[in-house]
Amino acid sequence: MLLYPRSKDRPYHFGLFPLETLARDDTIAEREAARPPRPLAETGSAASGLLAGAARHYRELFVKYADGPVAPQQAPVPNDLARRAVDIKGAATFLDADHIGICEVPANAWLAGGEVLPHDYAAVILVERPRLPEEDNLAHDWVAAARDAVAEMRAGEIAVCVAGHIRNMGFNARAHFPGHTSVDLERLAVLAGIVVRTDDGRLMSPFLGDDVVVAAVTTDYALATDRPLHSTALNAKGQAYWWGINGAQSGRERNRRAKRASHLSRYPMEQVKRIDRPTTLIIDDEVPRVPKRAAFFQRALHGDLGDKAKTERTRFAFKTPLSFSLLQVIRMLVPFQDGPVAAPVDPMRYRDAGANANAIKSLSYALGSDLTGICEVPRYAWFSHKEDGSELKPYHKYAVVMLIDQGYDTMEGASGDDWISGTQSMRGYLRGAIIAGIMAELLRSLGYSARSQTNADSDVLHIPLILWAGLGELSRIGELVLNPFVGPRFKSVVLTTDFPMEIDKPIDFGLQTFCNNCLKCARECPCDAIPFGDKVMFNGYEMWKPDVERCTRYRLTNARGSACGRCMKTCPINKVVDADGAMLTRVASWMGVNAMWLKPIMVPIATFMDDWLGNGMRNPAKRWWFDHEIVNGVPVMAKATNERDIDPSRKVDPAVAMQKMSYYHANMMPPPNDPKPHVVDRKAAMAAKDLLETPEQARMRLREGGATPAHYTATPPAGAEAKRERVASPYD
Repeated sequence: MLLYPRSKDRPYHFGLFPLETLARDDTIAEREAARPPRPLAETGSAASGLLAGAARHYRELFVKYADGPVAPQQAPVPNDLARRAVDIKGAATFLDADHIGICEVPANAWLAGGEVLPHDYAAVILVERPRLPEEDNLAHDWVAAARDAVAEMRAGEIAVCVAGHIRNMGFNARAHFPGHTSVDLERLAVLAGIVVRTDDGRLMSPFLGDDVVVAAVTTDYALATDRPLHSTALNAKGQAYWWGINGAQSGRERNRRAKRASHLSRYPMEQVKRIDRPTTLIIDDEVPRVPKRAAFFQRALHGDLGDKAKTERTRFAFKTPLSFSLLQVIRMLVPFQDGPVAAPVDPMRYRDAGANANAIKSLSYALGSDLTGICEVPRYAWFSHKEDGSELKPYHKYAVVMLIDQGYDTMEGASGDDWISGTQSMRGYLRGAIIAGIMAELLRSLGYSARSQTNADSDVLHIPLILWAGLGELSRIGELVLNPFVGPRFKSVVLTTDFPMEIDKPIDFGLQTFCNNCLKCARECPCDAIPFGDKVMFNGYEMWKPDVERCTRYRLTNARGSACGRCMKTCPINKVVDADGAMLTRVASWMGVNAMWLKPIMVPIATFMDDWLGNGMRNPAKRWWFDHEIVNGVPVMAKATNERDIDPSRKVDPAVAMQKMSYYHANMMPPPNDPKPHVVDRKAAMAAKDLLETPEQARMRLREGGATPAHYTATPPAGAEAKRERVASPYD
């Protein structure tokens, strides 16, 4: 696999492991049929411990959406049951199920004495228990007693979201998971062909052993079924598995990850150069604190972008069956982002800031973070006012910043602005909310104030925190950070706290040189919102300033898809960097991090090769979803879909590109406490270009003692006549 990852041609719904290669045995179904029904009994982990309690709390929250209302009409799904199964298996894999199989539900799979539903099919989900941190890591004791509870929580999360997806397509479905099930989960896992029942009655995954938890979704939605595994499937981890089978994750890659310390991510961030300040200029004393009212998605809710944008703001990223299912769970978690703080449990145990930082990182990875960094929260990272206009005073010292990968393979199957784009965002937001929520609950139970800062409700701006936590650099995409190993393909979540931790430093992997010589995201932007020109100073930040109004309008009103992530899709750094990735990608990534002096030579070659290899094109092997749109509560086939690929033939000279970009400086923001519409003045915002400084001009002004530009001053609160109220949010 010199040029492309091993997984390039692997159908996405096959999952992470090569279950499709294993022998099957239809007589297993007969044996399972002979087993009597299991009695209805309490299930789920009963382990004690603060982390186990927090994980169980979230698992129990999911029960609310295990069942629910069904769409009034059925979606136009195909009669092909195999194609239906691709969608369901793809959804579960996308949500990080380790195995997913489908079976019919026999009568004896319903627990004796429990409710029997008119469901003939089950999608059965298997989740591996989290890794246990090293014994000398403070997180070891947190996780040791909670591995069952964490895995059950994750299995419940996936099952609830898949069940909601099916109900939103107009079919009945219920999620079953430890602590809330009316079916024999073990029997269904055997019948669905994802585990083998050994002679002593244990369930064994051919690739994960017995360190697993099972959940299921029963439904009346007819699906193609799988066959039970033959007992010889337990011999699957041979030499072929070590090297990788059919593009599935190899044993080498699993072994590589297992050998890394638990506080390190799967990516070698420790190799990246650390510096004292971000690579782009931030004039700390001049960056204004801004109100939540000024964010353009918030402005759309107030009507500042017009009626169409206001209407679409309530549905743009969650107007598909799966994304709307994810939204329901996200909404439910908002009230638990903060809570009462217990009396300190053992302050002396947590006096080592370095050990605390390692423990928090290990915990974040055990819960599902992909990359984690820690920083102090600068003044300007706090919003100045809440949604209702009330003043917001900073309240925590530290930020734990976590990145959730939006899924490389699914991104490969998409155009970036088609009907899966919004779902990719919502998955990242949900996973982040769960991880940070559980971590915050644990820290509060230890006696430390902590709050999760999520997409649904955040008191901090994430971008400066991602920079200061050493997780990336600002990119040409503009108000977006790129990480050296996942590029822009992530959503962030933040945990703020007073728990003492050692902070990380910002990083330099040469991205400014790269983006300065690469225009691919700007070339491919469907609304021409990314600049072709040089960086400017905007509200105290050096950046390639995008046209945020234009970007927001397109994402909100995209009628041929849900939201947009086209810049992420087409970025040359949107790659897989692991043992199963393309050799060319791995070499280029290593050189980009460890031989930055070669950047001026490498970047032109890299950008040319990225187009030549077709990176950014849609890969049909990775497409698993239906193009359904929910219109007035009814799932329908989308009228149109963005099916665009890259266009290397579009040549733009930055020196002559005439982009009419808008710049809404801080002094053009609406008053933070005024809910009535403040319609944007695009003409004035384009004229505001004349106020911009170059980074060199800003540095010269600072050397000469010049004053802060007047347009860096945010619009003050309106007078007493302004009505303080919170405009309803989609997350309410």
